[in-house]
Order: sequence, then C-alpha cells, then structure tokens
Amino acid sequence: MVEFKENRDRNDIYGMPVLGFLFKNQAFLMVLKLAVLALFIYGVYMGFADPGKENIFTRHLFWGLFWSLFIVVTLTTFGRIFCGICPHGFLGKYITKFGLKKDMPNFLKNRFIGIFILFFGWWGVYYLAPGFWKVPLATAWLFTGITLVAFVMYYLYKDMSYCKYICPIGTLTKAYAKVSFTELGTYKEDCSSCKTLDCAVACPYNLNPFSFDNKNSMDDCTLCMDCSSACDAVAFRFIKPSRTLFEKFKFNKAEVWSFILITAAISLTMSFHHGLNRSAIADEFIWSKTAVFSQQYIDFGTWDAIGLFAFIYATILSISVVYIGMFVASKVLKASFEKTFYTLGYAFAPLFIIGGLAHLIHSFFTHNYAEIANGFIYGFGLEAGPVENLASRRDAWLHIFDVIPYIAVLWGYLILAKRMKSFKATKMKKIIAFVFASSLITLYLSTNLYSAYVFKTYGAAKSSHHGSHGNHGATTPAKSKTPAMKCQSGKCGASMK
Repeated sequence: MVEFKENRDRNDIYGMPVLGFLFKNQAFLMVLKLAVLALFIYGVYMGFADPGKENIFTRHLFWGLFWSLFIVVTLTTFGRIFCGICPHGFLGKYITKFGLKKDMPNFLKNRFIGIFILFFGWWGVYYLAPGFWKVPLATAWLFTGITLVAFVMYYLYKDMSYCKYICPIGTLTKAYAKVSFTELGTYKEDCSSCKTLDCAVACPYNLNPFSFDNKNSMDDCTLCMDCSSACDAVAFRFIKPSRTLFEKFKFNKAEVWSFILITAAISLTMSFHHGLNRSAIADEFIWSKTAVFSQQYIDFGTWDAIGLFAFIYATILSISVVYIGMFVASKVLKASFEKTFYTLGYAFAPLFIIGGLAHLIHSFFTHNYAEIANGFIYGFGLEAGPVENLASRRDAWLHIFDVIPYIAVLWGYLILAKRMKSFKATKMKKIIAFVFASSLITLYLSTNLYSAYVFKTYGAAKSSHHGSHGNHGATTPAKSKTPAMKCQSGKCGASMK
C-alpha cells in the first residue's frame, strides 16, 4: 500500500489540482453520489405522485439529463463515470456487503441478458409506442422494477454481479468506454513490491486494478474510485482517444454485439424513422410500405407501425451486412470467422457513441437544455419564468456539428485498420478484407449521405414535425403530425416530444 504518491505522471488526473479533487476526493464523491441518489428517488416519487404529462420533471430527469446527455457525453470523454455514481451501484456495494455473497448461477452470467433487455425492452417498445416509457408513471414503475431486481441480486450474489451481467446499460457502458480518453491503472514500480494488494481488496467488483495496464483492459471497472482511496499508487490517466482499441486485448462477444445492435437501434433506425420519414418521399420507403401493407391484416391501434418496421429493417440490415462482410473477410484473411468477427467488430464502436454526438448537441441547443431546466423548475416549484431554447432548428451555425458523424466514420475505419494488424496476411488481402469487414461503417456512412441527398433533392415534408415520431397510423407517413416541444411558450409539459 502506498499512502502518498509524490511524483505522478503528467497525464495522471489524480495529480491535477481541480480534476484530481473531482475524481479522487472521497468526501466530494460521496456528496455527488448522494445528490444523484436523491434526484433518482425524488424523480421516481414524482412519477407516482404526479403521473400526468404535466410532470415534466420525471421525464426530463431520466430521459434528458441522465440519458442521453450525461451518459453519452461522459462515455466519450472520461469513461464510465455514470456507473461510478449510479444509485444502484452506490447502494449495491452496501447491500452486497451484508448479503449472502453467493456465486451467480452460470445461466445468469450472460452479458447478453442486459443487452437484450435494453434492445427489446427499451428500443423495441420505444419505436412501437414512442411515448410509453416517457410517461411519468411508466418511468416511475420502470425504475422501481429495475431497482427491486438490482437490490435482490446485490443481496444474493457477490462481486456486484448484477452490474456485470443483468444491468441493461452495464455491458453497453463497458464497451463504449473504450472510446474515451482515460484509463485507470497503477504505477508498476510501486505495485512490484506490494504484498497487501489493497486496491484489489477495496474493489467491490473483485477486480485487480494492478493488472489493468498489462491486460490493456479495465475489465468491469466502473470508476467508483474506491481503489484510489485504498492505495495512492492507483492512477487515472489521460490517454489518446480509443487507444485501447488500437492494441491487442481479449475480446468480449457481448461488447461487439452491443456495438452492432445499438448502431441498428439508434443510429440507423433513427435515420430511417426520424430522419428520412421527415422527407417529402417518406411513404416510398420500404418500412412505410410494409406498415401500410400490414395494416390491412393487423390492427395496430395506437402503435406506431412505421417505427416498428423501421426498427426491424434496420436491425436485419445491420446484422446481415456485418455477417456477410465478416464472412468474406475471414475467408480472405484465412482466419476463423469468430476471430475475424470479434477482433474487427470493435471498429464499430465510434458509430453511435461519436456519431450520435451530432444529434445530441443539436437537441441540447434546440430543446433539451430548456426541457431539463423547465423540468427542474416544475419539479422543485421554483419561482422562475420558463427557460427558452438556446437555438432554433433553423440556425445555420448548428450545421457545424453535422460533420461529427463523418468523424465517427473515419474513426471507425482507423480502428479497423489498426486491428487488422492482428492477422497475418499480405497487404492486398488485408485491403480486400478491410473493404468487407467495414460493411457496417460503410452502411452508416451511406445512410448519412443518402439522407442528405434525399432532403436536397426532394425536400422535407411540409407538414412533418420530426418525421412520424409520434405517428400511429401508417397510411400517410409523410403527412403525420405530432406536437413538438415548444419551450418558448412556457408550456414545456403540454406536448410530447
């Protein structure tokens, strides 16, 4: 154990005056965790106590501030910060300490459980019934249910197994954190003579921080920073963005699938449903035509048939191009399909987490900032006038951020090129394999370029407001009308986004 580390590396955040305090001071971290916990509890309480649509606090706390603003922004920068202050993990450490400490059964030790819960339980429902989970009462029940399941598992099983396997965003944040520009590790010169292993003893996840550097992996580390309070030889360093993805490490199948499925569910489905369906030719796309055809035999009622089929087509298309591309690449490289698929699949990481920043930034300026601020005004009964949006969708300067998806594409191609070094093949074969293995990146790029072409050629639907986001009928998708959030009027809670 090292009580005080005097000479820290220049890139060690713990050695920096302000950042070191924010990320290591246990008193500050405790206050932060308690504040997030209080907001979480109050948000759920408000969902039950004030279940109508006028309660904009619960909705914008969970679906505006926590997700996606805080989680996405921190994942692309410092890593799994949200997991470090998550109310479930925060309380879970104490529940586990006094729990039964059993080994989680093998059938539950499956990281795909959390991914599928998120993919089908959230995104599948979201596109079929866009406003369902965002109703305050539904939000309150959702997080109450998740909390109860989490607490039971914390009590039964050791090593925070719920966070590793069952948590809907656990594997997701673990995977996308690899894109960030920080890593947790230790000073080897201090660890080489250590006999107490205090950093490992302090870790509630039963991890070994002293081994992170050698493995080029932080395992299931959630950046709770307990290890740094136990030993000062722990370091939290700035690194080159995505550096770990440029080097060898033991791949995780669930992580690669999270990249594929989230790209399909968010990036591509939104391009189809919330993007192209705002165009003047929205009814010409296959998901719209399929919805119209299906309504002849199925009564979708208030469900959004177009959203459902956009989700289905985006998922099928994404999985198909990845499988075909990786199959051909494996044959060209003369490597096993599994190695090719999971080694090169990490190149898909930037597509959603970096590419999605464009939409996130646009949304923050055009409505999210005002929605969150007005939500807190409502939730705490503050005597303040309605906060207005920072910008309008028509503001030309917002187009500066339209370049971000193309940065994500270049980033993905670069990671793929670096990871191609894991294979022994001629340069020409690697080039050919690169073309096929990058199929999902190319699909993402093509979708963005095609969307730009459609709007430039055909224009936007005159009566479309954010596509058929709330459209429940599939017969005339281009003419669907949904109420838009207008915070300028001071009635942020009166309409659905």
